[in-house]
Amino acid sequence: MLSKAKQKYIRSLELKKNRKEEQAFVAEGPKVVGDMLPHYHCRLLVATGEWHVANPMARADEKLTVTPDELTRASFLKAPQEVLAVFAMPSEEDCPVSVGGKELCLALDDVQDPGNLGTIIRLADWFGIHHIFCSPATADAYNPKVVQATMGALARVKLHYAPIAPLLTNARTEGIPLYGTFLDGENLYEKSLAPHGIIVMGNEGNGISPEVASCVNERLFIPNYPAGVETSESLNVATATAIICAEFRRRSY
Repeated sequence: MLSKAKQKYIRSLELKKNRKEEQAFVAEGPKVVGDMLPHYHCRLLVATGEWHVANPMARADEKLTVTPDELTRASFLKAPQEVLAVFAMPSEEDCPVSVGGKELCLALDDVQDPGNLGTIIRLADWFGIHHIFCSPATADAYNPKVVQATMGALARVKLHYAPIAPLLTNARTEGIPLYGTFLDGENLYEKSLAPHGIIVMGNEGNGISPEVASCVNERLFIPNYPAGVETSESLNVATATAIICAEFRRRSY
């Protein structure tokens, strides 16, 4: 049974200030929760009896068996799926910028839409990118909408929140390639690409900020097709990220 106090506690984690205070976040559904359980400490596991029977080895500080109606009242989803979990946030880890000199990383300059961030994390997981640097104004990775959009990828991709410009400045002094997309950039499909470095993606409406743009030393452009024909003004940031990551990985093999 799910008490009103527990329900209120779960619902309170929709707000960033409460997540920060409690150092906890919510994940829902068999796929997302299943991927998270081996990687995060689970404080509360709320699920139907059928889910508990099918997952007897799931570990949590507290387990509750609930009816579908009770799960609906606690859920952030329109169609709740069997299980909801409250996980402890991992401790923040400093990530040396030198990681960009060894592997491919992403940097997000104020990507504010939770759906876009969740999709980008999922893309990073798909393309074997293990680290994402996020500006402080980038959406919170533990927002319920972001967590769900990652489809469990958050368990395998590390996000590091810090001012982007100083980080990129340090990376540049270490000789790490810094890529970004610009209208005056070089054609993505014709430009030489390193197998490592940091790819910067900008804000949905404003793109990469001037301060961050000044740090980028490899300017890219995703061409539209066919050339000379009027098309949309721009691409969704998550879509652009997918195109760029796919091209980098295509060149790596």
